[in-house]
Amino acid sequence: MIHPIEYRYGRKEVKEIFDEEKRLEYMLKVECALVKAHYKAGNINDEGIVKEVEKKANLNFVRICRVKEIENEINHDVMAVVKGLSEVCEGDASKFIHLGITSNDVIDTANALQFADFVKFLESDLLNLRKTLVEQAERNKQLVCIGRTHGQHAIPTTYGMKFAIYAMEIQRHIERLNEYKKRLLVGKISGAVGTYATLGNKGIKIEKEVVQQLNLTPAEISNQVVQRDRYAEFFIHLALIAKTLEKIAVEIRNLQRTEIDEIAEHFEKGKQVGSSTMPQKRNPITGERICGIVRIIVGNAIASLDNIPLWHERDLTNSSAERIIIPEICILSDYILNLAIKLIKNLEFRSENIDRNLNLTNGMIMSECLMINLTKKGLGRQEAHELVRECAMRVYESRSKGDVNKGNINFRDVLLSDKKIRKFLTEDEIRQALNPKNYIGLAVKKVEEICEILRKQ
Repeated sequence: MIHPIEYRYGRKEVKEIFDEEKRLEYMLKVECALVKAHYKAGNINDEGIVKEVEKKANLNFVRICRVKEIENEINHDVMAVVKGLSEVCEGDASKFIHLGITSNDVIDTANALQFADFVKFLESDLLNLRKTLVEQAERNKQLVCIGRTHGQHAIPTTYGMKFAIYAMEIQRHIERLNEYKKRLLVGKISGAVGTYATLGNKGIKIEKEVVQQLNLTPAEISNQVVQRDRYAEFFIHLALIAKTLEKIAVEIRNLQRTEIDEIAEHFEKGKQVGSSTMPQKRNPITGERICGIVRIIVGNAIASLDNIPLWHERDLTNSSAERIIIPEICILSDYILNLAIKLIKNLEFRSENIDRNLNLTNGMIMSECLMINLTKKGLGRQEAHELVRECAMRVYESRSKGDVNKGNINFRDVLLSDKKIRKFLTEDEIRQALNPKNYIGLAVKKVEEICEILRKQ
């Protein structure tokens, strides 16, 4: 084994969609559907031929080892499948296998079958992740924490808001998936450059019959390949999903920093080891693994863009890339989605540290609230802003001298001693304005609204 997908990353049931035998099975389904379509179009008169191909076009008769053996002899993978099926079919059945089509008719239609099976897992993953995020949003809608902008303390928010925002982002990914599925799950049975020349006047009818048997739709028009903008859209969507997961993982990793320590990945007591040399370590390895794998997914999505411009009616530059891109990006996307679900579901919240960080600046995060309260008492907005800013800057200046660590000056003391502010606000009003839990606006209502919307989806 060489690739970590083989032994480390990915779920068994998803990896099976992309293994060699399953790939052969998809291709055999296309070849079988073609023979049936020829029969329905009147190109085959003997129903026994159809029954023979139906019987033999599966892994019980066409073995992967034999197909590989043929490919080693002829150096053509699709023709190896054709020969492998033909040699097990009795009578005249082999005459009609692969009749009137080219390799990419099989390859691209098989790709669509592969994508259709994978998309079922993708949709389920997204729905499960959305559900997990909604549950965390609802559970933590009133858990007040410090909001941060530019890495600095801003004003209070809630953990419910964080998770509701993520949940709505996942909902958009679900909507995108439902929109482009119709563009992705298409097949083609139109011959060498897409003109149906070998299929004649019945070509379009045969194509429709094949793809309908396979629960796909026909590409409206193609050359020798299904146009790769369809695939790129799919892969870019997977990259978008991956970036959302990275966004969530980065936030969790930051909030798990020793200096912040508000939330943390679940750590198995008595079992899990954080470091080979530092026994105290509890590292955010799941979030880090997500972030690392995202880089591969995004790289594959970028590579898929280069598969769009092919020479003339087609060349082979997309083929080798797709043999790597398709399984990697799909398997890894499913893998990190499930990692994220587990990570978010089992998060540990440190309420004492959340409160500690909320009050770390001794009320300076409530400067906006004070400014607004001053305007309500009649002071102009710009004047109120400057007045509160000057008070905050005095606290910052004292920090540089080390006075704040001695407890000699804090924001509340500065406000209470400021004559201009005391003309407008009483001591009790200042105290109320400095309470961060009084300044979360409509956060709870907004989270409840989002959770209600998503539960109905």
